[in-house]
Amino acid sequence: MKVADGVSLTDVLKRFFGFTGFKGNQKQIIRNVLAGKDTFVLMPTGAGKSLCYQLPSLLMDGTAIVISPLIALMKNQVDSMRSFSEEEGIAHFLNSSLTRAQINKVKQDVIDQKTRLLYVAPESLTKEENIQFLRQVKISFYAVDEAHCISEWGHDFRPEYRRIRPIINEIGTAPIIALTATATPKVQNDIQKNLDMMNADVFKASFRRHNLYYEIRPKRNATKEIIKYIRNNPGKSGIIYCLSRKKVEELAEILKVNGIKALPYHAGMDSATRTGNQDKFLMEDIDVIVATIAFGMGIDKPDVRFVIHYDIPKSLEGYYQETGRAGRDGGEGKCIAFYSYKDIQKLEKFMQGKPLAEQEIGKQLLLETVAYCESSVCRPVQLLAYFGEEMTENCENCDNCLKPKPRLNGEEYIKMVLNTVIELRGKFKADHIANILAGIKTSQVKTYKHHHLEIFGSGQEKSDRFWNAVIRQALIARFIQKDIENYGLLKMDERGYDYLKSPYPIMLTEDHEYPDTDEEDETGYGPERTGSVDDELFSILKDLRKKMSKKLNLPPFVLFQDPSLEDMATQYPVSVEELQNISGVGLGKAKKYGLEFVELIRKYVEERDIIRPQDMVVKSVVNKSGIKVYIIQSIDRKISLDDIAAAKNLEMNQLLDEIESIINSGTRLNIDYYIDTVLDKDHQDEVFEYFREDAETESVEDALKELGEDEYTEEDIRLMRIKFISELGN
Repeated sequence: MKVADGVSLTDVLKRFFGFTGFKGNQKQIIRNVLAGKDTFVLMPTGAGKSLCYQLPSLLMDGTAIVISPLIALMKNQVDSMRSFSEEEGIAHFLNSSLTRAQINKVKQDVIDQKTRLLYVAPESLTKEENIQFLRQVKISFYAVDEAHCISEWGHDFRPEYRRIRPIINEIGTAPIIALTATATPKVQNDIQKNLDMMNADVFKASFRRHNLYYEIRPKRNATKEIIKYIRNNPGKSGIIYCLSRKKVEELAEILKVNGIKALPYHAGMDSATRTGNQDKFLMEDIDVIVATIAFGMGIDKPDVRFVIHYDIPKSLEGYYQETGRAGRDGGEGKCIAFYSYKDIQKLEKFMQGKPLAEQEIGKQLLLETVAYCESSVCRPVQLLAYFGEEMTENCENCDNCLKPKPRLNGEEYIKMVLNTVIELRGKFKADHIANILAGIKTSQVKTYKHHHLEIFGSGQEKSDRFWNAVIRQALIARFIQKDIENYGLLKMDERGYDYLKSPYPIMLTEDHEYPDTDEEDETGYGPERTGSVDDELFSILKDLRKKMSKKLNLPPFVLFQDPSLEDMATQYPVSVEELQNISGVGLGKAKKYGLEFVELIRKYVEERDIIRPQDMVVKSVVNKSGIKVYIIQSIDRKISLDDIAAAKNLEMNQLLDEIESIINSGTRLNIDYYIDTVLDKDHQDEVFEYFREDAETESVEDALKELGEDEYTEEDIRLMRIKFISELGN
């Protein structure tokens, strides 16, 4: 269709949207839609997909039906369209959040031809009453937004999306524009096939976002790292993604108690709270939103300065789309993700019970994510290769480019990989090829008798991990291809054959080795401290502890145990409040014994002009599991420890671990009622006096040697040690 009265598209753009020019290939896409042609648009987040259907809807007769997956997205875009027009009814949405009266108003505006854009959830589209209503409407075109939801290989697959084409046929056919920010060639093909638009004109924008910085960090003390980052970037807008609703709530709470303006967002919240939190973020009443992946689709906030992934997402499509919400205005955009292989294992567990084909797809997508995280190749180079786009130069704006690992000439290694792929005739995955080269006799290798091949073990001086890295870099160079249709089987590309005919040096980097760590323990400190212990201060603190223990007539370990002193010599707490954040020190101990320690540390820091860790004061919130609270309350009610352990499905030694953790942090517990049932008074007195007079350490083994292993059990000693520290230490 031609634009009326000789008005140019640029004039319409300026008049309705206030922009003076189109971005990228928006203009060609809009002309294609106006011409009534099926159109497929692959355009990264922030490149202006919405305009590609919004503007044509204003120029064409009838109403454009926009099929969109999220109520929040619809509301945001309807508000945006109404702000461009004096006519309130120019855009509406039709979904489950509306009352019957509101639905009738929407339908009347559509019938009266006031409405140019009608947003519909796929679930609403399939309702019989809506199908019958839309059959009466002149439809200009259908826009399928977030079209990757159609594909089982897409990161947000929704079965109801696969019913869109039959419903369109039932309502009445019209041109279709399908839009997505993330689609591999496989996903694109799925979308076009399912929507019966194989002959559509395809418009692809580059996936390269020059302003985005990508970094992967090991998941160690991630909460503290996040707080430190936000404090170093005050006032900047950011999104933090977590996979579980529980973690979203916990992290948002921790950020708030640490003075950061943050709110949670997830699908389990009631609609009013969720929408309110989103609006506060858009209106800049808060700086940070902590969310599941439900947040952000279509949210047009241009100045998000950082996107942090507390948990690694299930796929690179999801990761790319979520990071794409940073720096949409072309300004700074930091994309930081915390990676632990344990998170990947958790995601694999979640897949159990699903159909086998779905599990295979999920595992393949996860493997791509692992490869991306562990690789030392330029991050954007990998991402673009995944989406079928070739990037010839490194970005010089990611952790791998700015902190490169040593490189080696990989010519021989590449040739070995290619020759193995040829020998296996494109019928095996990357792991299998890596195992053959590394000489690892897995059950699959033995099943196919591949340990008898001449190439088996030909690269055994290197690990299977190394060979997987070489395979990934051969994929990026497009010497080999991954057959997604067959769950990732590797086959040769023409470029690979050409390389074998005329090989040349290729510089490779070995992959990162991420420690197999979890996030924080309950004190807020992970298995390894981020700083190194100040040995001089540690020694001075031990001397002070010894001096005080003599003065108080208590064994030194009752005051503070060695790990607590080590943490003090790492974190340098200079107030009683800061001392409470030290491992194994709670409010009670900090107030009772801490003053002399923090005064000594403050003087030490001043004299040596020490710069303390900036993330020192990270306040914690009550452990959401409530296990410690439950134990304290149960002991107050004199419930047997056996019953407490049974109620929480704990072994007795695990329960004692929890109780020791509670009393070592300064909380006083009285377990006399239980000890009296397992030890007579004389035995209790003997162990108590041992810890008061003779013990040099808190060691249970030393106590058993001294007091007699035939007389006491390990459990007896632990119970009495708890009583001793609780009474005298707390």
